[in-house]
Amino acid sequence: MIEAVTRAFEMALAMAWEIVWPLILGFALSAVVQAVVSHQQMSRLLPDDRPRSILTALALGAASSSCSYAAVALARSIFRKGAHFTAAMAFEMASTNLVVELSIIMLVFLGWQITLAEFIGAPIMVVLLIFQFRIFLSQDLLEQAREQANKGVTGRMEGHAEMDMSVTEGGSLWQRITSDRGFTAISHYFVMDWAAVWMDIVGGLLIAGALAAWVPNEFWQSFFLSGHPVLSALWGPIVGPLVAVISFVCSVGNIPLAAVLWNGGISFGGVIAFIFADLIVLPVLNIYRKYYGLKMACFLFATFYAAMAVAALIVDLIFAMLGLIPQEHHARVVEASISWNYTTWLNILFLAIAALLVSRFLRTGGPGMLRMMNRPAEARHAHHAH
Repeated sequence: MIEAVTRAFEMALAMAWEIVWPLILGFALSAVVQAVVSHQQMSRLLPDDRPRSILTALALGAASSSCSYAAVALARSIFRKGAHFTAAMAFEMASTNLVVELSIIMLVFLGWQITLAEFIGAPIMVVLLIFQFRIFLSQDLLEQAREQANKGVTGRMEGHAEMDMSVTEGGSLWQRITSDRGFTAISHYFVMDWAAVWMDIVGGLLIAGALAAWVPNEFWQSFFLSGHPVLSALWGPIVGPLVAVISFVCSVGNIPLAAVLWNGGISFGGVIAFIFADLIVLPVLNIYRKYYGLKMACFLFATFYAAMAVAALIVDLIFAMLGLIPQEHHARVVEASISWNYTTWLNILFLAIAALLVSRFLRTGGPGMLRMMNRPAEARHAHHAH
């Protein structure tokens, strides 16, 4: 028993070591983008569900934090301020599927084909979601959701979602990024994004390590019908999101799990659907219930699930026709071991960069803001008033 647990921890640590530098790079790039892209005007930019608003929602989502909880909280915030509900949900999907840190981690774990499929599939998923909303979302249900949203029931990461430290004035883009204010904003976004998702990343690595160490590939091959290519291609996108729902892990934390499932034999579309599904894991569904009521939570689960499964199936078909689906299911990181190679040098370099950003964060009032991450704006204002 002790040997099995040790093996699981070793695999989790090996996977963690492989992704230190990609995570730091991803979060640093995301912090730079957030430091120069303001969230203040988001509700004004998303007034309807027309193509222009949806494209804006996708761009704003791609420029935001990858934390699923922060994305869900910010989507409710802009909906309360007047944004169209469909556009707010499109933003939510983009912020967990089109962000830079996700693509870097996917490249390291899963290869360029799955990373490309994710980026092609996410807009398809949003289009399918809009289509469903236009057909099935009644005005009555929407008004009930708005009424519940306006109660401001606390979920998770409201404070993180509503903090806007972007530098929108002061010269060119480069000048803003390299200014004192810009560097401070980047350091704050960097540390707070880490604080928002570290539990999901650690959870994902531990679960992935345990599954990789303890569950034989034969089980996954049987579960995912690997011996039946046609059935497997259909079954994967259906079951992928359901595996995600019960995994409790979201944001970039589900990528190590995706690597284990991919090695285990889940179909190409199945692994894409699994990655898509971080917005319908059980803790997030519970937040939907608090934010919008039980009926809307059920509606979001059903429509998100359908959009994720069908989008993944479409991507699977496109990539199969183009001959881009990898023949070998081999996520390199799952068999990784810590050794002195280019990964070690990159980790040392990026850990130094992280230390620089954390130092700036600590010297510029960061810890006080960190304590506010789970408080909604109203609570923060009341706190400052005393």
